[in-house]
Amino acid sequence: EDILDYRKKMEKVLKERKKMNVTMLTVSSKPSNSFMKYLLTNLKITRREMFTSAVPMNMKYVFGIENLVDKEIKEKVTYPSYTPKLSAAFNYKQSLFHQVQEKDVLLHYPYESMDPFLQLVKEAANDPKTVSIKITIYRLATRARLVDYLCQAAENGKEVDVLIELKARFDEQNNIDYSEKLEDAGCNVIYGFERYKVHSKVCLITKIIASKPEYAALIATGNFNENTAKSYTDLAYITSRADIIKDVVSFFANMAIGRLDGKYNTLLVSPVSLKSTILSLMDQEIVKGEQGVITCKLNSITDEDIIERLHEASLAGVKVKLIVRGISCILPGIEGKTDNIEIISIVGRFLEHSRIYIFGSNENEKMYISSADFMTRNTLRRVEVAAPIEDPDIRMQIQEMFVTMLSDNRKARIMNNKGNYKIEPSDNAPLNSQEVFLQQAYDNAAPAATDK
Repeated sequence: EDILDYRKKMEKVLKERKKMNVTMLTVSSKPSNSFMKYLLTNLKITRREMFTSAVPMNMKYVFGIENLVDKEIKEKVTYPSYTPKLSAAFNYKQSLFHQVQEKDVLLHYPYESMDPFLQLVKEAANDPKTVSIKITIYRLATRARLVDYLCQAAENGKEVDVLIELKARFDEQNNIDYSEKLEDAGCNVIYGFERYKVHSKVCLITKIIASKPEYAALIATGNFNENTAKSYTDLAYITSRADIIKDVVSFFANMAIGRLDGKYNTLLVSPVSLKSTILSLMDQEIVKGEQGVITCKLNSITDEDIIERLHEASLAGVKVKLIVRGISCILPGIEGKTDNIEIISIVGRFLEHSRIYIFGSNENEKMYISSADFMTRNTLRRVEVAAPIEDPDIRMQIQEMFVTMLSDNRKARIMNNKGNYKIEPSDNAPLNSQEVFLQQAYDNAAPAATDK
């Protein structure tokens, strides 16, 4: 009853949103005095709250422009079409679940396809040995095969637990619709917490094989959204490692009873342990002084405590290299304060979205992929998960990604100590990191995906 009440509450919020008080009015051209007076009076706002903008207010038309342009012009001004490739880490003629028992796998979207994960869920949905599928959902595609497979699993008698976030901004109605579909199919649907958004991207599949439970867990940096997986750069880590599985099992058990302060040995989970562990790992690098290394890839940095620790790290001589696509509230290269901090932003064909934390180097290096940025809303007001990467091959793969991104001299903008970005002239050969990853995915694709 509480669950149904919460969904009804969110449905009511969405309806009320349409008739809430106006806070700002934007017009495309200045209206006549009489019409302006009419608008201000009826919307109950002042002239100070009305703005004129030369920018179109509904940008959806942009997505249709390419269909109005001549083919010859279109080929000159648009990227060549690209279909994400199947990762060669799997043999798609055999059980993907069994292969995960043998080795960890990392998928790199959108260069590689999300299809292996979807196939893993579909396989589980139809396998008599499958006991349960548990997953957190924040955003989904408008037409989501994932939901079809989860419904199929429930209809086949599997226990399917779905923690779906109804407060995902602007996706509320879509998530409400999917939650109803999942419930109708027999899935157990949980709606998260009133004060905390569940932003983590975690899935757990459990099977009973030879009277023993066997698991496969996926922890990702981006949503289980089949559309954005074609245009956002994200990482999805699939593993059966016992220590991670134990924590993932605990995570879903805690979420089911609304326990946010659960204990975890391997995963970093906010709001309980992610931020404190990050600060502790930074402290360890500060102790090393000039031998310390902090390398991170994020969307934004706004958390004051983390910013202060990065400042301390720079003063101690720690080499700090940050790839921050969006907002950065710390300035690099300020003499006597952030001399040892370098920040670049990569803006290219795909939206940079993956989050990676690396502390230390060589045998002392600790590496995580995460759903969380270094923002207070992520570290304190959301349920986020970061997973350690221990597999040597995957660690090397991520290290090579960083080398490539830090060598980008075409789409990487370097931030200066005034907060401005520019592409620095380079004598090196032109390098666009996203094009490198595209080519690597094509060269390494599974046989079924080699056709352009």
